[in-house]
Amino acid sequence: MSELRTLIISPNWIGDAVMAQPLLQLLRAAHPERPIDVLAPPGVASVWQQVAEVDEVLETPFRHGALQLKQRWKFARLLRKRGYADAYVLPNTIKYALIPWLAGIRRRVGYKGESRYGLINVMHHDEVPPRPMVAFYAALARPPVTVQGPGLRAALPRPRLTVAPAQVAAAQERHAIDPARPLVAMAPGAEFGAAKRWPARHFAGLAREVLAREPATQIALLGSPKDREACAEVAAALPDGAAVFNLAGATSLPQAIALLARAAAVVANDSGLLHIASALNRPVLALYGPTDPDHAPPFSDLAASLSLRLDCAPCKQRECPLGHQDCMVKLTPDLAWQHLQAMLPARPLPGSELRRG
Repeated sequence: MSELRTLIISPNWIGDAVMAQPLLQLLRAAHPERPIDVLAPPGVASVWQQVAEVDEVLETPFRHGALQLKQRWKFARLLRKRGYADAYVLPNTIKYALIPWLAGIRRRVGYKGESRYGLINVMHHDEVPPRPMVAFYAALARPPVTVQGPGLRAALPRPRLTVAPAQVAAAQERHAIDPARPLVAMAPGAEFGAAKRWPARHFAGLAREVLAREPATQIALLGSPKDREACAEVAAALPDGAAVFNLAGATSLPQAIALLARAAAVVANDSGLLHIASALNRPVLALYGPTDPDHAPPFSDLAASLSLRLDCAPCKQRECPLGHQDCMVKLTPDLAWQHLQAMLPARPLPGSELRRG
């Protein structure tokens, strides 16, 4: 390839990848002529396929956590042929910083991480306390500075994903979602740990409020195979005859993204699906317990972040260190419903019927 390109080495988590997207908006604005490639793990690659600024997604062939120096060297030789002017290394590990260095990419941008001097030659340092995630990644588009002022943060673009109508239609058909009926998506899971999960009984209580308001509403329960049990518990607590779809582990990530794009509203823990829904600009109700709602908030035009902000939070632990998980248990369905009902479309008039568009 003769044209100069930019390489982005993606974070390993879906939510972090979404929150890194504004960095690409800034890089594209600075160099509109320069193609942007993203190197991402297979589990995250589908997110980058929905980013307009990305020209090509390259999947990493490496095992999670393994150094695999010989394999990284071979892969770097392939990257060398693509003609990269610069690389932005978003994971804070040495093993990912090795790749652009081995590929001979001259300008290698990233944070200090694991003392990566030499491997990263445009070195950034985070603030104390750490800046929010969108600002953290977007700062790499500018020269390293000690402090990011509030003016710069306010000017940052929001995370943005795009979904084609054909992708939405295919996902609806594949999972028997009626396009003529309203859809509310719920994501009871959270990959980081159990402490981040709102109780399944609370999701069920909120879903019952949604169905009482508009019985024609379809409830889609989304997540990974690890979330099947929690989603099954939610589904079992809903009225007989309700249109409830337990899709945990049943969708591909592109299908889940398409269904989120179709949803009238999304209720989610602090998780990858929350940030995908936010980047699709869907109405979002975000539930925070052990994590900081100011560090990774939703950016939808219509969004609410619920947190009790207890004295013990944010503890940022996978399991509640006090054993009670009050930060999530005491965040009641009634409180969530107060915020969600304002996001839902107006109810149809009595006697009216839903019609297919």
